[in-house]
Amino acid sequence: MGKLKEIILLCKFHNLPILAEGLAKFALNALAHEDALWWELEAIVPVPLHPKRERERGYNHAQMIAKKLAEYRDVQLLDKQLVKVKNVPPQMSLAMEDRLRSVKGAFAVNKQEEVKDKVVLLIDDVFTTGSTVGECSRLLLQAGAREVRALTIAQA
Repeated sequence: MGKLKEIILLCKFHNLPILAEGLAKFALNALAHEDALWWELEAIVPVPLHPKRERERGYNHAQMIAKKLAEYRDVQLLDKQLVKVKNVPPQMSLAMEDRLRSVKGAFAVNKQEEVKDKVVLLIDDVFTTGSTVGECSRLLLQAGAREVRALTIAQA
């Protein structure tokens, strides 16, 4: 990940939320010609932080990235559609097998009718094992989403 990793870590842990806009532009430029990703897209959903962690940090960088992508692509942002109901340690601090266990039951869907029959794009910062993206996608599909696509800024 190199420089991209450094930018994500600065945005996430060093109180530089301004970098989220640049990360969104990076993703948009990198995927501008990926028509299958954007085709019939109806909503963008960020992976949430636990409310306690968001209060401590003061922002959710995935939400900020999602908001900018929604603006750039003129797509509805479903900002509080997913909620994190279990405060678990950051995924990067866990071993692979612990990551899969930690996300089980950590998220919930708010207002299922908001995603019903929609094609949604789930936004997160880093894809490592896929446990977060997998769990959030499963919940959105269970809530009635027609299709869930995922976009992460980087892969570890």
